[in-house]
Amino acid sequence: MAATIQEIFCSIQGEGPYVGVRQAFIRFQGCNLSCDYCDTPQVKENIKKCNVEISPGKKEFLQLKNPIDNEKVSNIIKNFGKIHSVALTGGEPLLQAEFIRDLKVKAPLFLETNMTLPNNAEKVKDKIRYVAGDFKLRNAFNDTDNYEKLKQATKKSYRILRNKKDRDCFCKIVIKSDDNVKEIIEDIKLVKKYISCLILQPLTPLNGPLEKPSMNCILDLQENITEIINDVRIIPQTHKIVGVL
Repeated sequence: MAATIQEIFCSIQGEGPYVGVRQAFIRFQGCNLSCDYCDTPQVKENIKKCNVEISPGKKEFLQLKNPIDNEKVSNIIKNFGKIHSVALTGGEPLLQAEFIRDLKVKAPLFLETNMTLPNNAEKVKDKIRYVAGDFKLRNAFNDTDNYEKLKQATKKSYRILRNKKDRDCFCKIVIKSDDNVKEIIEDIKLVKKYISCLILQPLTPLNGPLEKPSMNCILDLQENITEIINDVRIIPQTHKIVGVL
């Protein structure tokens, strides 16, 4: 089994409740969504080369020909030494569900997913130890015609990958300045029983018109949501602050 991969590197987790843990990252190509705040632009054509970090933190890479098979990926991960987990990211890693299902590494798998592909979530559910699940709000998309279908798919994915004794599943929502508080609360009610905690992640502004929310706005949102979920945390993208991959 092989997959087209953008890059493999070793760094620290920059988002959510596991901020700061040492991880190996496998960044897969491609995504089934197009969010207006995405910080990892995707190309439609297959990437011919995968960048593989030679030494953690030095940003020195060698290039391997895509697609890359499971065995080669496993050997690359071994070279990064002791790690907390292997972050499967993208893009949308669940597009490569079969590859993930057959991946053999010693460290636990940490899935970063948009939670809109329940059929693929079903394929990997028994392999995953940590689930960093998104909940995409309506105004993340320019085209909202299929949003209700996406929301129901998201609920189904959370049910499949739900928090349990041997799997931590938490939810992350990227918050912009123009988000509707009432809508966010109603959305979270759909998945609250499946998650360990909720992360409110203030938008990291890129080049464009999107604005990050004020601290007053996001604190008010946190206060409102804690009426339905006890553990609600405000955590920005810390790797942007530290300056690591």
